[in-house]
Amino acid sequence: MAVAVFDVGKTNVKLLAVGSDGEILEQSSIANSVIQDGPFWRHDLAGTESWLLESLGDLAKSHELEAFVTAAHGSAGVLVRSDDLERSEPLCPMLDYEQEIPDWLRKRYVAVGGGFEDRGSAILHGALHQARQLLWLEQELPAAMGSGALYLCLPQYWAWRLSGVVASEITYLAAQSGLWNLTGNRAARIVARHGWTEMLPPLRKAWESLGVVRPKLAHRYGLPEQMRILTGIHDSSANFYGYQAMGFAGFSVVSTGTWIVGMSDATPFERLDPDRGMTCNADPAGGVVGGVLTMGGREFSAITGAESMQAPASVEAVRRIVNDGTMALPTFGADDGLFPGTAGRGCIVGPKPDSDVARKSLAILHCALLSSKCLDALGRSNAVILDGAYIRDPLFAGLMATLNRGASVYVNSRADGVALGAAQLASHGKGPLSDAQPHRVDGLDIPGLESYAATWELRTKANIKEAQA
Repeated sequence: MAVAVFDVGKTNVKLLAVGSDGEILEQSSIANSVIQDGPFWRHDLAGTESWLLESLGDLAKSHELEAFVTAAHGSAGVLVRSDDLERSEPLCPMLDYEQEIPDWLRKRYVAVGGGFEDRGSAILHGALHQARQLLWLEQELPAAMGSGALYLCLPQYWAWRLSGVVASEITYLAAQSGLWNLTGNRAARIVARHGWTEMLPPLRKAWESLGVVRPKLAHRYGLPEQMRILTGIHDSSANFYGYQAMGFAGFSVVSTGTWIVGMSDATPFERLDPDRGMTCNADPAGGVVGGVLTMGGREFSAITGAESMQAPASVEAVRRIVNDGTMALPTFGADDGLFPGTAGRGCIVGPKPDSDVARKSLAILHCALLSSKCLDALGRSNAVILDGAYIRDPLFAGLMATLNRGASVYVNSRADGVALGAAQLASHGKGPLSDAQPHRVDGLDIPGLESYAATWELRTKANIKEAQA
């Protein structure tokens, strides 16, 4: 038996078959295409659906698919009507959150979007926040917002396409949609004020079966008639849920790549500071999960440069960097993240790194310091799990264990944590799919690192004060 996982990323979409032992049996992917359509950039839902159903049919020839589930990136949804089920593309476009928005919409959302409790974050760039997208559609396509319209978050849109059943789900609504107040367990105020209440379908758990695949699709594409269609989940919450299923509780996860994403179920809502890149998310049971974001990938590439990206980092190089007092201070990119006012002010102080190895090692040390500050922001927990791109270099995990000696630091070297967490939903409550657990890592012998980290923090705070003066 296998679970078909539709992993919708912002750049690419993947379809994976995940076995009952947690092994990825097969996968394929395509680009997540965007088309300009009048004032909007819209995702090519018809093209994606055609690929999905053909690929799902191919998977069904090789694997016994018992369930289908979607995990998707945030800030996406589709306004539909019941007769849209017979169309390959809905009448109303699914907006691309990266597009620029008109000034009137930016100002309007500031005025009516509510506070942190309703948004779950600071007001983000571009067309992020689904409530803001609905304001735009309300202005440009008022007829589409009329009686009978339903708003489906992206995982639930695909669940509807396959099952014909509509639903909402807590991890996706809580992922900075601007439509849900997680701590109040209610819709955000903007929903009632704009008459959107009836547009949000009832909440269903991410692991619930909405039904089986529509007979029409099963017949046309050769899909198992009893394949369950699950409600679906937000991608970061899927990754976090995978660790919960392993038995972790009161823990933090640091996932690394273009963004460093920190999440913790030990962080109280009151600790979350939207001015420092912090967010409020949910686990599938509706529990508060504190989040923090900083664009570590941009910092990493700014320090290494293209020529040093592939160089081997080393503990010895880090020892020299610490001894010499060479430091990379944030922020090199355009996003402040944890350090308000520092965007574009990143710099290297002290003796400049004199080799590709030194630059690569400095970049990894810098990202370990950033990741540790994410953990500081969330509040220290007893267990920290590392996954994502940076763990490919063991120096990063060793540095994290050294900088966070008060916690047990684990590494999950298995790829596709989102897909595995999503597949876990199909056997919710029955224990983890796999016996493979993250392994604990030890700290490194780097004299002076604790003092170095304290100095780095003081200099960073001084830069924040200078930027805000």
